[in-house]
Amino acid sequence: MKLLLLGYGKMGQLIDKLATAKGHEIVARININNREELDSLNVESVDAAIDFSQPSAAVDNIKWCIGHAIPVAVGTTGWLDRKPEVDEYCISKNGTYLYASNFSIGVNLFFKLNERLAHLMNEQDQYDISTKEIHHTQKLDAPSGTSITLAEGILKNVNRKNKWVNESTNDEGKLEIISERIDPTPGTHVISYYSPIDSIEIKHIAHSREGFAQGAIKVAEWLLNQSGVKTMDDYLDS
Repeated sequence: MKLLLLGYGKMGQLIDKLATAKGHEIVARININNREELDSLNVESVDAAIDFSQPSAAVDNIKWCIGHAIPVAVGTTGWLDRKPEVDEYCISKNGTYLYASNFSIGVNLFFKLNERLAHLMNEQDQYDISTKEIHHTQKLDAPSGTSITLAEGILKNVNRKNKWVNESTNDEGKLEIISERIDPTPGTHVISYYSPIDSIEIKHIAHSREGFAQGAIKVAEWLLNQSGVKTMDDYLDS
């Protein structure tokens, strides 16, 4: 597979290393300093793209790929307020893209566990719910995309919560996401249910970035034979 990398920070560099080790070819490595190279890129030489860029660049990158009939796996977070616009554009152009707040298989299993637990706790209104995420200080967006996905999974299943907020709150209808940025730290996400009697907690800790990078490469491989707006559930169920 011939890959275009959009964004070449720590994740982009790790994807480069792992994809090359698998026998894939990196056609171009684009970042904020050389984005003009896209204008002269031979798009016929690209099978798929992986975007781990910046929130400010993600929408333009995705649309560029869709406009050039290049399927793209997107791991950049912080741009989801424009996702409906991108989805509509993808459909209008018969394009292919998959956005995931997290490509780790373990995290996606954690998403499912989170939704199942939330469903079970819907009738147990003696429990309040909170979430917390901890990342390194270089992570630009807060809350993380993974935290937003977890929060949305809870909101979908727990009727007493109607909105997430990125702060501590005593409002019973709001679900708090506490974001901490600490160096050094592994990416950590915690879901807590607590009552005067007891507490229940589930947690995911990422010990390295490899799970995210490997997942992104596998999704890019899968996208070669797909079309439309895809999700990690589509990938996991295929």
